[in-house]
Amino acid sequence: MRHAILLVAFGASSPQGQNALKGFDALVRQRYPGIPVRWAYTSLLLRERMAQARQKSDSVFKAVCRLGLERFEAVAVQPLQTIPGQEHGDVRAAVEEAAEHEHLFCRIGAPLLATADDVRATARALVRHLPAERSADEDVVFMGHGAEHEAVARYVDLASAVRELDSRVHVGAMNGAVTLESILPNLASRRVWLMPLLSVVGRHALEDMAGENGHSWRSRIEAQGHQCLPVLMGTAEYADVAEIWLRHLEDAVQSLAAGWEKR
Repeated sequence: MRHAILLVAFGASSPQGQNALKGFDALVRQRYPGIPVRWAYTSLLLRERMAQARQKSDSVFKAVCRLGLERFEAVAVQPLQTIPGQEHGDVRAAVEEAAEHEHLFCRIGAPLLATADDVRATARALVRHLPAERSADEDVVFMGHGAEHEAVARYVDLASAVRELDSRVHVGAMNGAVTLESILPNLASRRVWLMPLLSVVGRHALEDMAGENGHSWRSRIEAQGHQCLPVLMGTAEYADVAEIWLRHLEDAVQSLAAGWEKR
């Protein structure tokens, strides 16, 4: 079986975001030496910017088709997504369409919060990666993206799991699930740490979370009289969170091998 690994991300335009993806790429290559690793990006805008900069910018469909043209027979796909929402569904659909077109055998790894065990593991990982300077009685707020999808309930599950480990740590999302408005009354400390529940630091983290505009989470927390301390670090940069995605990739690789033997 001549196989490859395809990693999928929304994309990153900032140097920090790009470095985070490179760091995850290095982890995968270290764990699977000798297996080619490629990338695909789900953001059309970022793909267009990368193409203008003459950087490789494949969509999921194009990346899988390219692997078929290169005569690979099987592909393990791992998206760096948080919930099994619409974007994950789109990735699965694109992989399946391209695989059928190129007669490729593919398996797709699960997103970060795929199961109840994943939720508990992610909660432990987030708590382990809290800022060293943070005092135990200081509030921490994680901002996720959210979604207009039933899978947005995973943020609620994560918020509950995190709260069981540390009652001063809160998880919310920009869209649906736990809103910032529901978190604000529970913030009791003078200093509040603000962290992205996003794979990489990009526009959402820089503007919607830590921006100085009146609509940012930082501004809304500060409007309540708190000193807000943003921490600009994506979850792909957390070793313990990255390990969960790597575990899902291992599941996909093993499923690929087992399925290939049964063909």
